[in-house]
Amino acid sequence: MEKDTPKGVFPNLTLSFLPKLCNHCLNPPCVDVCPVDALQKRDDGPVLLNQDVCTLCKACATACPYEVIYINEKEGIAEKCNLCAHRIDEGLEPFCVICCEGQALHFGDLGDPTSKVSQLISTRENFQLKPEEGTSPSVFYCPPKQKRSL
Repeated sequence: MEKDTPKGVFPNLTLSFLPKLCNHCLNPPCVDVCPVDALQKRDDGPVLLNQDVCTLCKACATACPYEVIYINEKEGIAEKCNLCAHRIDEGLEPFCVICCEGQALHFGDLGDPTSKVSQLISTRENFQLKPEEGTSPSVFYCPPKQKRSL
């Protein structure tokens, strides 16, 4: 998450929240650089890290342009969001989506133009982080419909 410093000049200040998430890229550089294949891209979207295979070489963390692979030195493992793949396998949404109080997170099939998430992206202003990296991130950000002053 970026610093929570308001933008603007008092009294016209605004503050935005932008979570730093694994983008579960279509072309994930972290997968390509792992020398032991500890990272895999599933056909249905999630990029998964097998901690039992990981040798903690840190190549994945260095390759990730979003800086979302955490190196846990104390435990001797790399960690990242797995998009709650175990829940997806059961037909459920990722836990972050169901527990988001503001209902700001949405999940669905980007390949299905009739899915709720595809409809949202097609009708709302949106952006992706670092598209110039060529990773084809699967996370889209929609700015608030109305800006609120602080």
